[in-house]
Amino acid sequence: MRRFTTTLLICLLAACGGGGGGAVADPAPPAPVDPWAAYPTTPAGTPPGASAQARATAAALGGGINFGNMLEAPSEGAWGLKVEDEFINLFGPGAGYSSAVRLPVRWSNHASLDAAATIDATFMSRVESIVTRLLARNVTVVLNMHHYHQLDGDAVEAGEASVAADVVQLRFLAMWRQIAERFASAGPGLVFELYNEPHNQLEPDWNTLASRALRVVRASNPNRIVMIGPVQWNSPYALSKLQLPADANLLLTVHHYEPFSFTHQGAEWISPTPPLGVDCCDATQLAKIREGLDLAASAGKSLNYPVVVGEFGAYSRAAQAARVRYLKAMRTEMAARQLPWMYWELASGFGLYDPVAHAWRTELVQALYGNAP
Repeated sequence: MRRFTTTLLICLLAACGGGGGGAVADPAPPAPVDPWAAYPTTPAGTPPGASAQARATAAALGGGINFGNMLEAPSEGAWGLKVEDEFINLFGPGAGYSSAVRLPVRWSNHASLDAAATIDATFMSRVESIVTRLLARNVTVVLNMHHYHQLDGDAVEAGEASVAADVVQLRFLAMWRQIAERFASAGPGLVFELYNEPHNQLEPDWNTLASRALRVVRASNPNRIVMIGPVQWNSPYALSKLQLPADANLLLTVHHYEPFSFTHQGAEWISPTPPLGVDCCDATQLAKIREGLDLAASAGKSLNYPVVVGEFGAYSRAAQAARVRYLKAMRTEMAARQLPWMYWELASGFGLYDPVAHAWRTELVQALYGNAP
């Protein structure tokens, strides 16, 4: 017993620093966590070309219409339109002109301001209910992310909150993780479009960010068709800058508003506002229309992926007869190149449908579709 006690005493003294031992050093601080480690890029490889499913989906999108100025406003209704039952009921086999809808959504204004970007549950449910109802009508739906202004380096609008610069791109990926997981059980009629019209500050980062976002989507949606467009506002002139990930279930998209001086005359949101009185479509204007569409068709063949013209249209400040000529020209030229298209947009300044009269604008829709519903 005495021997044990002596040994114990020696050990205790040593532990307390007896015999002149030095102080115990503080533990090393934890290594900083790299937030990008959670978002690796898609594995490198040669794009294999589009799958049969991707090609069938591209065809199903043909003749689609954008639900513009609704969910991509700072809040639904802020720009005078909400997604009404009336609008949903216009779509689907046998309902009217179109069985495809592109649904632009400003997710960034309905998410927390930190890197987690937690999407508001009520808003998520609202978008989900619209998508579910459209899919139930056998409508093919493109669900995108739209107007995340800081992602492009643009100024925030009234009704938007600014976020710290170091979380802007992380929020984009965090939002896509939530969207993809929420809609993972949706049928194949739902298409994800990673981002609308990347431009300005985003351009040098877009290929890498799109690759990361696609990998986020693939974690919960391994076979979902995903649409990706080039920089410079989805310009067909920038298709050569787009680096497609090695994935067969992809679609390309471009936006084509040439001749811009015609399609955007009187557009109040552009400074300076393009002047009114521009007609369409003379030989020079037709050449400009064809040039962009030729680039889109050529890229589609070269890359072996379908290209969808996701936006085109003419603002209502142009003369009605000129808009009809423009739409007929666009329809003819896109058909000649087998490019599926989605018109911008349903019921606002470019609209094919009059929400006050609750009626299609017959001349415009007949110019695009060639027949009455």
